[in-house]
Amino acid sequence: MGEPAGIGAEITIKAWAQRHGRNLPAFVALDDPDRLRAEADRLNCRMPIKILDTLDDAEDIFETALPVFPVYLKEPNEDGKLNLANTRSVLDSIDTAVRLTLEGQCSGIVTNPIHKNILYEAGFNYPGHTEYLAKLCVCDHDPVMMLTAQDLRVVPLTIHVPLKDVPGLITAELIQDKIKRTVAALQDDFGIDDPRVVVTGLNPHAGEEGSFGDEEQTVITPAIKDLQTQGYNIRGPLAADSMFHEDAREEYDVAVCMYHDQALIPLKTLDFHNGVNVTLGLRIIRTSPDHGCALNIAGKGIARPDSLAAAIALAGQLAKNKANAARV
Repeated sequence: MGEPAGIGAEITIKAWAQRHGRNLPAFVALDDPDRLRAEADRLNCRMPIKILDTLDDAEDIFETALPVFPVYLKEPNEDGKLNLANTRSVLDSIDTAVRLTLEGQCSGIVTNPIHKNILYEAGFNYPGHTEYLAKLCVCDHDPVMMLTAQDLRVVPLTIHVPLKDVPGLITAELIQDKIKRTVAALQDDFGIDDPRVVVTGLNPHAGEEGSFGDEEQTVITPAIKDLQTQGYNIRGPLAADSMFHEDAREEYDVAVCMYHDQALIPLKTLDFHNGVNVTLGLRIIRTSPDHGCALNIAGKGIARPDSLAAAIALAGQLAKNKANAARV
């Protein structure tokens, strides 16, 4: 469902309406069917809705109607206006999606954007979707956030922290742990046998041999060399300002970056509308559009479904990869 006051319903309906042109796999909406019907009417979308008790017939239904596993809102939704009363429904939709996936009734989940502040007001004690999903999946390690668009995949080592705190958070243990988990996921989920990894420096020009900072020499380079001795196909630290042009992107499968903007600015500049957030290291497949709930345009009918559609398509592809690997 995502945040009900945002654009989740609109882009879900538009993604279903474009299912053939985008060659999307069958999906089920875990949402309030009444709000989906109201949104479809406002969009002049002739979209039949089929309410499900089980997911058994969902794939057959998907061709002619949007299958909906109902998660009802406590109070009527109002576009662009957060409502504390509906936060339990937001979490219920996530809980149910994870349960259905862990039970094997579906192949993965795609999460519409949530609004963290309203969830925090309701007592939500997790930084975001990823950490909450890790708890539901009973993970004994921190999942890895990877963003992908076109021919670029990026993994930020640190995410939603102040920039001034980043240098103290970059450790050899963090670098090695995230790279190992990323490589394992690229092999298992993406079918890349020997993933090529590049690592950015923290400082301009990757420190210029200590002239602009010594984190490259004292932390990043030793961590990379240790991984190289373990057989990982990895290079770095490289100057971040020359890693993302077209020719450079052909030389690696994933770029591991030191902080949020170092990773996300090149990806969003390359393909803002089709970026996908992928969580690596969960027991389930999880993708998400790489944008927020967009309260400012909710209800205006102008939201683009591109990122959600790309997230659905990628989840479907990852599910196929896992199924093919299991048959080998």
